[in-house]
Amino acid sequence: MGKGLSAILGDEAAKVNKVTDKGAEKLVGSVASIPVDSITTNPFQPRSNFDSDALVELAQSISEVGIIQPITVRKNGMKFELISGERRFRASQMAGLQEIPAYVRLADDRQLLELAIVENLQREDLDPIEMAYSCKRMMDELGLTQEQVAQRLGKGRSTITNFLRLLKLPALIQAELRDLHRNESADENNDGTTNVVFTMGHARALLNLPTEETQIDIYKKILKEGLSVRKVEAMVKAIKSPEVPQPKPEKPSELLRLEGQLTEYFSTKVAISQGAKGKGKIQIDFTSDQELAEIIAKLNG
Repeated sequence: MGKGLSAILGDEAAKVNKVTDKGAEKLVGSVASIPVDSITTNPFQPRSNFDSDALVELAQSISEVGIIQPITVRKNGMKFELISGERRFRASQMAGLQEIPAYVRLADDRQLLELAIVENLQREDLDPIEMAYSCKRMMDELGLTQEQVAQRLGKGRSTITNFLRLLKLPALIQAELRDLHRNESADENNDGTTNVVFTMGHARALLNLPTEETQIDIYKKILKEGLSVRKVEAMVKAIKSPEVPQPKPEKPSELLRLEGQLTEYFSTKVAISQGAKGKGKIQIDFTSDQELAEIIAKLNG
């Protein structure tokens, strides 16, 4: 799949690096066969986790049937930097390929960063934390607003905001979200249910807690007790807005005096309660049938 650059551009292959260079139009939209050892990984790559077992499987597939989807690279003389397709590139190295088919792009560093992030995000295989860092990099390094990032990625602004908020979680919980994304398919049971205890819903609930210490405490409780998202949300609400116990109103001295008289008369504890409108009740305690009979006798007497 794909010709060598010299076959496409002739002797001027090394000189075509910008869209304004002579011969650039021949390269646009073409797939070239690039030597693997002339490609370097993208310093702006937003993805940091590559599953080793999956790479081995991909390498085996490439050994048998080759590369189905070309990678995308940026040209710089006769050297190239990856824009997207690092998994395929790594697996091709493992498979021992000498050349790999690639779409060749002509881009500066700013364009390279944006292309790398956008192409990776559009593939929807980044974990939530990688997504969050990618959005933050677009804002910090490209000077984009949340609204502009959302437009670039075709997502709602609230979605971008929710991803960015994940970066406020402690590193321990961020690592759990990465593991969740990596293992979620493996955890699926035959009936469609999963064994996953911690989810994005749990993470969003923890974001509302005031301190990292509290977030970690509740996170550990989730793992230990298998708490539902709704249960965690209720716990968070209780922590943020604890119910203040209402002090019991002091009992009027007249009622206290009457309680004392009745307690002495019946030889057992007597409690009197009375509402603001005068309605109330008298409670007389007893501990045996004998005491009850004596109380009734006194009431009838």
